[in-house]
Amino acid sequence: MKRPTIKDIAAAAGVSKGAVSLALNGRPGVSETTRARVLAVASSLGYRPSATARALSSASADAVGLVLVRPPRALGDEAFFFQLIAGMQSEMSCALLLQVVASRDEEIALYQRWFAEHRVDGVFLVDLLVSDPRVELMSSLGMPAVVVGGAGHHGALASVWADDYAAMTSVVAYLKSLGHRRIARVAGLPSLLHTVRRDAAFAESVVDGVVVYGDYTAESGVAATRALLAGGEPPTAIVYDNDVMAVAGASVAAEVGVPVPGRLSIVAWDDSVLCQHGRLTALSRDTFAFGARAARALLAVLGGAVPTDVEDVLPELVVRGSSGVVGSS
Repeated sequence: MKRPTIKDIAAAAGVSKGAVSLALNGRPGVSETTRARVLAVASSLGYRPSATARALSSASADAVGLVLVRPPRALGDEAFFFQLIAGMQSEMSCALLLQVVASRDEEIALYQRWFAEHRVDGVFLVDLLVSDPRVELMSSLGMPAVVVGGAGHHGALASVWADDYAAMTSVVAYLKSLGHRRIARVAGLPSLLHTVRRDAAFAESVVDGVVVYGDYTAESGVAATRALLAGGEPPTAIVYDNDVMAVAGASVAAEVGVPVPGRLSIVAWDDSVLCQHGRLTALSRDTFAFGARAARALLAVLGGAVPTDVEDVLPELVVRGSSGVVGSS
């Protein structure tokens, strides 16, 4: 009989190889119930770690990390991150350690703890800031990392990104072709790099365009849309920075008697099931494939490759029933 491996234990216990590694080596990151099940399976299979395996386990955590700064309840509404994570996981055999924290300071402290405890071999950095302390932190720690969406602001780290500036320009050009001139934007957090790039493109493309900032939640989409539609010269088109705010905005328009697209055209950033069922025009990209590219970039860095800067395909505008010619019925 061949010697049982961690892969055999993972299959028999119904957990990942990363979870088996954590359990066998007495590390945090798995529940006590899972640890007990793994140890029981290992014992039943007659598993005995070799000297080589011990050395490898001390050198590799067999896990990578992803930290999201979000209110936990808000995360459940963001289809983008679920597709992104699914794409990442599709390319990796190691564990993906996901943590949700309340602030950027907590995120940085978590990276420092992970590094000190050797909890992960590398990390994905998302929601990049224009001047982001995490980039310098990863470089100073020597922790392998891939910046997801950090064009030109990722230092020496690997990066996978899409051109938000060009995408916003294409949306405005489409709306102008329908006769829209009073175009507004419900943006995401103003501190994020992709928001700044979209802001710049919008300001360049729209004369006297109005921007209201939200936080990607339905509540902020509702508040921003109410404010825009209550003005003396309400916009004839609104571009939203995510699907959740766009769907919420469409519900406000219906509530106050503004027909879509008769008097208001709506465009959402990042297509989703919400947009598809709500018939909302949206910028669409393969977020699953985007996550997979990010994972391949991180795996390459972990394998010793020189960090690369990879531009993803430009999101494509999918036209549905929420956009039309100004004054259309």
